[in-house]
Amino acid sequence: MEEEVENILQHGEELFHPGLSVDCVIFGFHDNQLKVLLLKMKHADKWALPGGFVYKEEEVEHAAVRVLQSRTGLGNIFLRQFHTFGSPSRSDRQLNKELLVSLGLEARENHWFLQRFITVGYYALVNFSSAVPRPDVTSEACAWWDLQDMPTLVMDHVHILQQALETLRKQLNDQPIGYNLLPEKFTMPELQRLYETILGRQLDRRNFQRKMLGYGILDRLEERKRGVAHKAPYLYSFDKEKYAAALQDGLQQGW
Repeated sequence: MEEEVENILQHGEELFHPGLSVDCVIFGFHDNQLKVLLLKMKHADKWALPGGFVYKEEEVEHAAVRVLQSRTGLGNIFLRQFHTFGSPSRSDRQLNKELLVSLGLEARENHWFLQRFITVGYYALVNFSSAVPRPDVTSEACAWWDLQDMPTLVMDHVHILQQALETLRKQLNDQPIGYNLLPEKFTMPELQRLYETILGRQLDRRNFQRKMLGYGILDRLEERKRGVAHKAPYLYSFDKEKYAAALQDGLQQGW
């Protein structure tokens, strides 16, 4: 594994587009909590968003898809570009220099890995139970974290995460959310809890149900949730065609 890292760092300027990277905010939903997938760095007591460099002949979005698939094992992920982060001070030269030194590489001033990097931010919505978190070559762990209980992140990754969450909240104003985050069958309270978690506030139960049913993207199933103490709520599923149309055309109704 270290040989792979060393090879990338030694020959990166031949492989990758100079000064360009992607960083991915991968959201999941589990136990009524919005989760974020993070990597534990090998050479620092900090965590990071999954990211990577862009090959010279590679489209930027393809680089993001490659990162997402390699970290989650999933294909056909809901993916959206949301912002470009280009502050001259965003790269942590000292952190990168420590990685080079730890591998016995020369940390010369003009090393490609120590230069300024502009990163393109993407956010993805994935099914928590289907994802298989996998660390990359520079990390020792890959794990889900509750959005409300985040560890210390490297560089400007807190800012990137905040921007992704703000974008996700804005998406709720004109596009549906849930197909990639919830199981195939779910209850209306579970869907409401997802929206409340993303928005950071409570929603009126009756208004929420009326609005969601009014969108026409839900099918109520002839079965109820099992294993609950009180009257079991009905299960719902998304109408995939209508959901896809709503993503394309918008809902025209905010929260």
